[in-house]
Amino acid sequence: MGNCKLAHVLQVCTDVFCNGEHEKGMSKITGILERLNAGEVVVGDGGYVMQLERRGYVKAGHWTPEAAVEHPEAVRQLHREFLRAGADVLQTFTFYCSDEKLEISGNVTDITGAQINEAACDLAREVANDGGALVSGSVSQTPCYLRSHSETEVKAIFKKQMDDFLKKDIDFLQVEFFAHVEEAVWAVEVVKTSGKPVGATLCISPQGDMHGVPPGECAVRLVKAGADIVGINCHLDPLTCIRTVKLMKEGLEQAGLKAHLMVQPLGFHTPECNHTGYIGLPEFPFALETRAMTRWDIHKYAREAYDAGIRYIGGCCGFEPYHIRAIAEELAAERGFLPPASEKHGLWGAALEMHTKPWVRARARREYWENLLPASGRPKCPSMATPAS
Repeated sequence: MGNCKLAHVLQVCTDVFCNGEHEKGMSKITGILERLNAGEVVVGDGGYVMQLERRGYVKAGHWTPEAAVEHPEAVRQLHREFLRAGADVLQTFTFYCSDEKLEISGNVTDITGAQINEAACDLAREVANDGGALVSGSVSQTPCYLRSHSETEVKAIFKKQMDDFLKKDIDFLQVEFFAHVEEAVWAVEVVKTSGKPVGATLCISPQGDMHGVPPGECAVRLVKAGADIVGINCHLDPLTCIRTVKLMKEGLEQAGLKAHLMVQPLGFHTPECNHTGYIGLPEFPFALETRAMTRWDIHKYAREAYDAGIRYIGGCCGFEPYHIRAIAEELAAERGFLPPASEKHGLWGAALEMHTKPWVRARARREYWENLLPASGRPKCPSMATPAS
């Protein structure tokens, strides 16, 4: 974005703030496909399980979402922060929420998957209604896929969770965090029966899924199964995920199929680009902070995603509210407004112009932050690691 364009955005956004329009954005509360079909940029939310683990509400390992029942105030607060940062969609906090997964985890003995699903829907809807956002019900991979490989058993789990969502009339359904496209296809086939729009994302690398199915073929299978939106989430960093989505796009074009594209990557640098993603890194899950993306990294990501034709742009593990704000700020010209959280943030460091130290004032410019090569402060640490697999 050039300086003239940035100045225009600032003026547009100032007008929006003055008129109070930022509270519900520039869109009417229309459906996800209506927004995407109109060419709008849809900003997704960020990561929940890792954020809530760090805050003391999720247990690492199985990462189950019982906090929606046990600590609703914590989930509600994170929803609110993502909404204020610019998210147009709030996903239900229902990652790994099946009775089978809950039983295996041992994290809860007196809370059912249905209770968590319904509570998570209520929390997301409550917050979404405050800002004109949509609510998506999210289903993810199941333990029984690898254990039994029973299509009937796996689909029954998805059906049960979908029925919980439909009681709450969520806006659309998301199939996310699938390492095997076959299981994701089964999930899409089930949730498509809801009559709601369906988004489907895989946690795969540019090399393909865990069975070696290339990204382009994965996308074709998902769309043929009924997915309206396809893309990538989690496991690898933003620019790597964009590479994979581009391969999916190529596959769809070659097959003569159309779908909207989405991306919700990690908020961590993973230059190793290993097939199993960040779970194979020695820092996973308790020492990933040194790999965290800066807000300026996210500006670059948002622009590259947009230029690649992706219109649903959000984040997954490691994406904090300020990262979501960075997406919204980078694409403010395209969206026509800034999020409420930008009231407390000078674009490209503009607020530093008032600092008392001249060397800090000199950083109040885009060129400084775009070209900065941040130090880690850890002289004995390597810049990359050797993944476990």
